[in-house]
Amino acid sequence: MNWAKIGLFAAGVLFGTAGIKVLGSKDAKKVYTETTAAALRAKECVMTTVTTIKENANDILTDAKEINEQRAADAAAEVIEDAACACTEEAASAEESTEA
Repeated sequence: MNWAKIGLFAAGVLFGTAGIKVLGSKDAKKVYTETTAAALRAKECVMTTVTTIKENANDILTDAKEINEQRAADAAAEVIEDAACACTEEAASAEESTEA
């Protein structure tokens, strides 16, 4: 029989039992409770920040869509204006040709 192995086993059992007692004590429970409360506060802070970022991102997206819609409307108006000018120029050319 190896007394060193038996001694290590007994020390492990003793250390484990003492560890369970320490982890289950009122002071340890208080530490766990305070740590959990701090984690919950941190989570709430992070969620508030995430919500703010989401709202800002939605505002930016909405503004960007409005800008693109305005550009598209401006481009369509420009095409119509160019087409109207081209028609007027063709009509003027046609009048000059018939007068000559």
